[in-house]
Order: sequence, then structure tokens, then C-alpha cells
Amino acid sequence: MMIHFTANRGGQRGAMRIAVVGSYGVGLTMRVQRAPEAGETLTGGVFSSGHGGKGSNQAVAAARLGAEVSLLTAVGRDAFGADARELWEAEGVSSDHVVTTDASTMVGVILVDDTGENRIAIAPGALDRLSPADVDAFADEVAAADLLVTGFEIPVEVARRALLVARRHGVRTLLNPAPAPAEPLDDELWGLVDVITPNQTEAMRLTGESELASAEECAQAIRRRFAGVTIITLGGDGCLVDEPGTQPVVVPAVQPRQVVDTTGAGDAFTGALAVALARGDQLRDAVRFAAAAGAHAVGIAEVIPSLPRPDDIAALLALDPPPPPLAPNPPSPLAPNPPSPLVEPVETHAPMHPSPGTTGRSDQH
Repeated sequence: MMIHFTANRGGQRGAMRIAVVGSYGVGLTMRVQRAPEAGETLTGGVFSSGHGGKGSNQAVAAARLGAEVSLLTAVGRDAFGADARELWEAEGVSSDHVVTTDASTMVGVILVDDTGENRIAIAPGALDRLSPADVDAFADEVAAADLLVTGFEIPVEVARRALLVARRHGVRTLLNPAPAPAEPLDDELWGLVDVITPNQTEAMRLTGESELASAEECAQAIRRRFAGVTIITLGGDGCLVDEPGTQPVVVPAVQPRQVVDTTGAGDAFTGALAVALARGDQLRDAVRFAAAAGAHAVGIAEVIPSLPRPDDIAALLALDPPPPPLAPNPPSPLAPNPPSPLVEPVETHAPMHPSPGTTGRSDQH
């Protein structure tokens, strides 16, 4: 069985509509020569702060690549929350439904070493106040979208409600399962997802199988539970793409010009993948386009400055050869995963002919 993902409702490559239900937070970043050992204090670091939160980052990434983006998240009644609204206005992201609470805006503390690797700790704050009722109030934005994007920096039940609302309205869904929840996903949640993008560690958490030695084994474990498309991100080794009806294939990474900071690469990848799928790119092209976004992001310090625009992706793809085909048969665009038996769709998209896509690199979350 091949899965199809139709072109956007308007049938035009520049008119994609994406709804994001996810996180916003402030990133407090310390650049150090190396990460300190337990009990050790290091000096000589360089500090900066900036916008973060995977949902907001992904929304900005998609907007920079031409999508019309609506965002649902939660912020505090503080300076960080006010700064967030200024960011979304400047980037063209609709924040009409963003919830303001008495809790503090989410903060993430990030250590980045000289190799560009990062370590992150998060205080959720306002995000813990986001509720399924807030998603219900956002339902019209979801219903009007070509694609819903969500993840797990918000409560799992909020992400579940977002996926459920999307399914009821025939809207395709992309789950970036980071950070992976403590418990494996249940059957209902798997049934609400069309495309999932874990890394190998997240794949083990999602399936509850802790002895998965390779990306191929991760894909097999997910396939036993999931009828949609799995894209396992492998950092500099590219992505393993498992599409129903084909054999899993590794799509090579797009080589970055340099590696400075990997913090924003996963969100650049997800935002670009959402855009490519929403406009109807074939799967191979969508993954390459997303991979190039990740490759661009690792070459620039901090998240928001690293998120690419179309010319940035085009420049990297011009330097990188195209990947081999995903399968012996001609690749197909993606389509929605059959709904969970607990869900009754009330609306579906009219099928559209897919548009030809462009191509890019994956990176870690």
C-alpha cells in the first residue's frame, strides 16, 4: 500500500497553510569549550539569550519558507512573553490564539561545546497550563490548514487533542516526537499520525523497545505499530525513510558548509519538511529539502538566526548531488494515515496532483 499526501488546498506552491500546536520558550545559551563534569565549574563561556521552543521555531521556519502559519502555544505575563509576540509579528506567524497565563514563560538552558554539540534542560512554566480546551478553541485554524505540526514539549494530551482535531477535519498530521514521552505511545495516538520524525533514541522511547541497535530496527519497531510514514533522523548520516509499500532507504545528508551549533537543526528540518509536504512535494524531495534546511542551520549560532530562507536551501542543494530513488517503483506523494477507529472524520481534502519538489539534510533534535 502506498500512502499519498496531496498538494495544498489552493493547489499553488506558494499558498501552503500550516497549523502548529507546540511550545515557545526562551533559550539561555552558554557556549563553552567543553561540557563540565559533575561538580565542575568552568569559566570562559560566552552567554546569549534568544527565542526558542520547538513549536515556535518550527512555525518561524515554515513561515520563512513561504507558508501561512498559525501557532497555538502558551506564554507568561512577562517580558519573555511580550518578546515572543514581537517575534511572531515580525516573522509573519499568526499568534491570535496564543494563550497568556500567570505562569512564567518556558525557559531552556543550553550548553554548546566547541564541536557544536548541545545539551538542554527545560523549565516548562506556562506550557504546562496549555490544555485540550485551548486546542478546541484553535480548531478552525486546524481545519483550514493543509498540515498540522505538533510535538511533545507541550503536554501529551494537548498534542493528542491537536492530532484528533486534525483527523476529524481530514487534515494531515506531522508529529515531531521530541522530547519523547516517558511512556510508549498508545494505539490511538499512533493512529492519529501521518508522518513521524523521531531520532533513534526517541524511536526506542516511543516503542518501549530499548535494545534497538540500528535505525533499521527502529523503523521495524515503529512499523509494527504505525501505518504512516516514518522518517528517522540520523544527524550527519542523513535520514532513514520508511514509507508503506517500500523498503526503508537512507536519504543522504546534505553537507553543511561548517558546523557551529546544532541546536536549531531539528526544528529547521521539521519546518521545512512541513512546507514541502503541504505543497505536495514527493517524499524524497520533501526529505531532501528538509535536510538542506538542517544543514544550513548547523552553520549558524543560535536558533532563529539559523533558520533558512528559500535561497539558503537552494544554494546548498546546488552543491549537493541528488539522492538515489527511495524505492524501485516511482515514488508517490504521501496521504493521510487511515483514522483511528475511535475517530470519525467529518471532512476530507479533495485530491490534487502533486507538484514537483526540490531537494536537502537532516539533523538531530
